[in-house]
Amino acid sequence: MPPPHGTREVLYQGYAAHSLISPEAELEAVLAPGIGMIGCSLKHRGDELLGQRGGLARYEATGSTMGIPLLHPWANRLAGYRYSAADRTVELDPASPLIHQDPNGLPIHGLLAASPYWELVGTDADFTSARLLARLDYAAHPELLEGFPFPHELQIEVNLQGPTLTLRTALTATGDSAVSVSFGYHPYLLLPSVERADWHVEIPATEHLVLDDRMIPTGATEPATIEPGRLGDRTFDDGFTGLGERPRFVLAGGGRRITVEFVDGYPYAQVYAPEDDDVICFEPMTAPTNALVSGDDLPLVEPGDSRSATFSITVERG
Repeated sequence: MPPPHGTREVLYQGYAAHSLISPEAELEAVLAPGIGMIGCSLKHRGDELLGQRGGLARYEATGSTMGIPLLHPWANRLAGYRYSAADRTVELDPASPLIHQDPNGLPIHGLLAASPYWELVGTDADFTSARLLARLDYAAHPELLEGFPFPHELQIEVNLQGPTLTLRTALTATGDSAVSVSFGYHPYLLLPSVERADWHVEIPATEHLVLDDRMIPTGATEPATIEPGRLGDRTFDDGFTGLGERPRFVLAGGGRRITVEFVDGYPYAQVYAPEDDDVICFEPMTAPTNALVSGDDLPLVEPGDSRSATFSITVERG
């Protein structure tokens, strides 16, 4: 019988966090519920696989993303500071400390960056997996409702089973209004000790979202064929759909293979691989960028109902 999985309380970069451990797979994941419920570390055989990009202190101070952050109530950027959702029009306050801006001055990555409002429900482990459950009562915090006035609760279930880390996120509408669902995640992956150009990537998308000069989808799509192979000098900051059932994005090299699988609930992806940072992101999204403004393919959860989405990261030798 393999050794049991484990959990433990840790300090990560000076912040309280919780570690999930899979001894047989030589994999350890660290999450910090008190700093936005962020996945801050994923180590395989002692090597860090997540881009730190200034770390937790910078994330808390500025909202600059790192690790595996949740983007909610919108993923990526909006085209402006007014949106209409669930029969209500909302004006965002550009001066709000909860709102962060992209280089064009557009609101980006939602309102929960480094939020201190997450509650750890519990952790446990046995021979098969290590688990963590956290929740956030969004409606209990008036400053959050100012930017997204739709009462709801979020739950994130994290499961480390063998070589696979799975995150299931559930949104429950707790008020009298429907809640739009346009959250996503932004996992910053890397391969230590492998040159960026030599990273092998696989992107299983068949449709590319046409973007304007502000990186906002126009509503049009075009066929996409991305050949598997070396990343080379290619860069990405692109939205995709046409992903098929349970699409698998791959980053491999240096005797290691990382697979990001969109298990359910994520029909859109953003792929980000800048030229000035050795990371690549396969970002699962429940709706396209700017869906709160455009209304395009924007799911709604009716009062009392829930909707969930799940993705996983598998790390193996290969």
